[in-house]
Amino acid sequence: MAELKQPIAPEGAVARVMVAGVTGYTGALSAWLVWHHPRLELARITGRSEQGRKLSDLYPRYQVPLEITEVGPEAFEDVEAGIVAYPHGASAPVVAEMRGMGLSVVDLSADFRLEDLPTYERFYGEHGAPELLDGAVYGLPELNREEIRKAGLVAGPGCYPTAALLGLAPLAEAGLIEDVVIDAKSGVSGAGRNGGEATSFVGVTENVTPYKPTGHRHRPEIIEKLNLLSPSGSGAEHLTFVPHLVPVDQGELVSCYLRTSRELGQAELDSLYAARYEGEPFINLVDSPPGMRDIRASNRCHIQVLAGDDRVVVFSAIDNLWKGSSGQAIQSLNLMLGIEETAGL
Repeated sequence: MAELKQPIAPEGAVARVMVAGVTGYTGALSAWLVWHHPRLELARITGRSEQGRKLSDLYPRYQVPLEITEVGPEAFEDVEAGIVAYPHGASAPVVAEMRGMGLSVVDLSADFRLEDLPTYERFYGEHGAPELLDGAVYGLPELNREEIRKAGLVAGPGCYPTAALLGLAPLAEAGLIEDVVIDAKSGVSGAGRNGGEATSFVGVTENVTPYKPTGHRHRPEIIEKLNLLSPSGSGAEHLTFVPHLVPVDQGELVSCYLRTSRELGQAELDSLYAARYEGEPFINLVDSPPGMRDIRASNRCHIQVLAGDDRVVVFSAIDNLWKGSSGQAIQSLNLMLGIEETAGL
């Protein structure tokens, strides 16, 4: 079988990129997206396991024939940028080393998402590189586009916060959220490649189950970012977040039920959302409830807002592996490197 070739000429690349943590779902997809990117060159892929194997052997659907190597100082040589897809805790030391060598980094773990260190330590444990927190930019381009352009370190949001924040941002920015219930559903890939028995075929098929209905790690992330969007700096204290696992491999739908500080009609809601997301390349405002299949394997987010019977209702659908992680990482990396935001997506 003929060896696959890099689909761009190296001289056409803006930057050489390494992807760390390619043995997981988001790392593997990130490598595939860089491999096919018209302006980036995938120079190196690393993993904490499976060293010596080609990514195309580990993930046949992603035909990337590079060999997985061990992460180390030599892995950062001759590259200008990196995407890190290690779990929280394992990611921070690698990111710190990469930043120390001047690389532009998008981190997909939770290590740099929260601005408040005590909140991070409460939910995730001791932080491996707290000195980098102040310089990290939250990687949701629709909210922080200009900050991402100037950033050296971007923290990729969680998939649930991505869908929830995009759905709720116009109302939060207008100071209209009084309380909100977020009913979230995700495909099995959201639990990661090593999801264990909870994500086995027998446990998932023909079943829908809530998990971590209290104390979920994504709740403080959603609350912190909604409060930052609010003119008063608060407004998300009354927030209930319950995720569910559904028997699909990838995709995510959040249904948000809000009490607002004043009554809002459909025309005002439509106008608010249309004004906020005008010109956004990956946001589609839709007229009927969105589904996971609508956005599968894309970087799009479909949003519908309704003046409900008793509450405002917002539906937001994304692909958890794309807009919820790897696709959004490419979107941010494009901005950091001065490339057209939609390139490769």
